[in-house]
Amino acid sequence: MTVFLKLEEPPRGAPASAPRPQGSALWALGFRPFYLLASGFAALSIVLWTLQATGLLSLQLLPGPLWHAHEMVFGFTLAVVVGFLFTAGRNWAGQDTPTGGALMALAALWVAARVLVLTPWAWAAAVANVAFPLLAAWALFQALRRGNNQRNYFFAGLLVVMALGAALVHAERLGFRLLPGWAGIQIALDVVLFMMAVMGGRVIPMFTNNGVPGVQATRHPRVEQGALGAVLALLVADALSLPGVVVALVAAVAALLHGARLALWQPWRTRRAPLVWVLHAAYLWIPLHLLLRAAAALEVLPSTFATHALTVGAIGGLTIGMMTRTARGHTGRPLRADRFDIACYALVLAAGVLRVGLPLLWPASYVHALGCSALLWAGGFGLYALRYWPALSRPRLDGKAG
Repeated sequence: MTVFLKLEEPPRGAPASAPRPQGSALWALGFRPFYLLASGFAALSIVLWTLQATGLLSLQLLPGPLWHAHEMVFGFTLAVVVGFLFTAGRNWAGQDTPTGGALMALAALWVAARVLVLTPWAWAAAVANVAFPLLAAWALFQALRRGNNQRNYFFAGLLVVMALGAALVHAERLGFRLLPGWAGIQIALDVVLFMMAVMGGRVIPMFTNNGVPGVQATRHPRVEQGALGAVLALLVADALSLPGVVVALVAAVAALLHGARLALWQPWRTRRAPLVWVLHAAYLWIPLHLLLRAAAALEVLPSTFATHALTVGAIGGLTIGMMTRTARGHTGRPLRADRFDIACYALVLAAGVLRVGLPLLWPASYVHALGCSALLWAGGFGLYALRYWPALSRPRLDGKAG
């Protein structure tokens, strides 16, 4: 029997006031440093970018929207993905993923990549940003191979495709225009969308049934296959630069399938369980994103609405939801969202509504929506970084490894 996902789930009634072990455990497992780096970077970088985009900051740290997108995808999002996969991969395979010095070296490479994109050293920035997902893919693959967990090999392959996306962006900067840099961003976003679709299908119904008594979230095989297949088809359509009408058709079909998938999970019955409803609310952004992508492909709406429905709405919401749950489960804390967690959820999800919904309904509000959304986003992830720093940097409360 293949185990798709195993996350450590302490008893829901575990005492919150258990003794706190002393010392640092920051390099004990991948989620610890990468969740802290990602949340801190998300809070700081989005404020700087917004000040730059609105003309309030004259120093051009990232020259244009392409590099803002690059840092949100290959900086923030990729850090969360790697932290999660190293943690889940250890459980899938029963084998160690990078810890200690190896994990520290990977984190240092990620930090170097963030710094180098701000410098004139274009080749060094390219090498660092392509090397990080490749090394992460190799480390994950080695753990899965040792544990003979072939079913999850594809996650390592998806990290390789992320590296390809980064390479396309940097190739344009270096003068090798194989494809437009935005093609690399879009391919990477499609990969992240597929990862979220896979993991969402594995964990959201399970967490729903475990966390909300009486709910019967189900997975229909044909809907599952169709939803995942449609996202892969969209990735292929983007990679091949197929005509807009084809992209629109694929995106529209995918939206219907993901909407049906979410309905089978009974999201309306989860409102009393914040650790669960945040995942449902974030997943709702996926069919919305796909509908907006179809509209953008037909040139009915600008593509920015679809992009930010995915990045701020879906990626932001699912990452903050999984970052709190993973951090609690893997540090031996009770799986019960406190008021700080709920505040993080509300801030990040509201950032998505403002960033997409307000300009869509009232185009003249764009600058104000951008600024308010950035503040909410920074507040949500900044609060996470401050709140979870002690838990992520100290040993587990139950004395277990990791």
